[in-house]
Amino acid sequence: MSTTPELHCEVRGQVGFITLTRPKALNALSLGMVRGLLAQLLAWRDDPQVLAVAIRGSNKEGPFGHFCAGGDIRFLHQAVLDGNPQVDDFFTEEYTLNHLIFSYPKPYIAFMAGVVMGGGMGISQGASLRIVTGNSKLAMPETLIGLFPDVGGGYFLSRCPGHVGEWLGLAGETLGASEAMAFGLADAYLPAQEQASLWDDLSRQPFNSSSAVQDYAQARCRSTPPAAARDTSAINQVFALESISAIMQALEADSSEWAQSTAAALRKRSPLLLHVVLEQIRRARSMGMAEVLRMERDLVRNCFFLRPGQSETVEGIRALAIDKDQSPRWNPARIEDVEETLWRSFFNSPWPAHSHPLVALRD
Repeated sequence: MSTTPELHCEVRGQVGFITLTRPKALNALSLGMVRGLLAQLLAWRDDPQVLAVAIRGSNKEGPFGHFCAGGDIRFLHQAVLDGNPQVDDFFTEEYTLNHLIFSYPKPYIAFMAGVVMGGGMGISQGASLRIVTGNSKLAMPETLIGLFPDVGGGYFLSRCPGHVGEWLGLAGETLGASEAMAFGLADAYLPAQEQASLWDDLSRQPFNSSSAVQDYAQARCRSTPPAAARDTSAINQVFALESISAIMQALEADSSEWAQSTAAALRKRSPLLLHVVLEQIRRARSMGMAEVLRMERDLVRNCFFLRPGQSETVEGIRALAIDKDQSPRWNPARIEDVEETLWRSFFNSPWPAHSHPLVALRD
């Protein structure tokens, strides 16, 4: 058993159980949590007594609650201002963790209750069984803080049906259980009140193989969503357009409530990062997970350091989480003012290929 103030890991029966225990921060991932998860998953990967892994979050009322609200953006903001090199460590190690989960050789079962956003998606989307419940809230809202949907977001958003991935990555829309399943971001539904019994039963059942654990958990869940998902025809039509400017023109010319609310949401996001995100998701469609994570490692370094003193991400975090004035000073200020050479420069790697911090990752 391994326990820290932020992470509780134990083997019960033939399953390794992980509970995120940082409820005051909605289980936002600290560097210590990333390192603890990575070390534990590597140890269990090589332990023949552990047939599978299950992971959940918690809140002040107890286990489950919220899964994970993302990365610790307050830490990142202060670390950049202080010149703390742990900024680079955090993203290199977090993306290494994401890759390990996507390539994990044993069943990895994610109980995705409550808030599952950003970094929380990164530690759940690679699961072999992604379980949502009635209170699940999934999103990749990074453009609101001048960032992009990282932690492999380019990979899993680009594999959503049609052009739903562009819409989710750009607008940061929050999904419930039904739409998460319909859009390929969850596998199964389980009523909230049944989570604890499944969790406990996984520790008590005798299993003769890893696949038996997966099959047992899958059989306890519902494979059909609890309600119908929205019609995506308008999303697919608009978000298939060739540029952010074209998308905005189409939305603002459409008087429907969906188009107007979506246009308003995009106008609040970083204009620069909207251009970056559209390109990120479209490039990722033809990439494997390791290649996507290397691209995203380049992007996140450039988000913080490409323009010294002009980081959209630092400014976005300031406005949302530090000063909380909700008035980020984006630069450029308007979608129409972003030059192509500027957003394309974010895709230039700061490292030669042989020295990339994620060079060892393989698909």
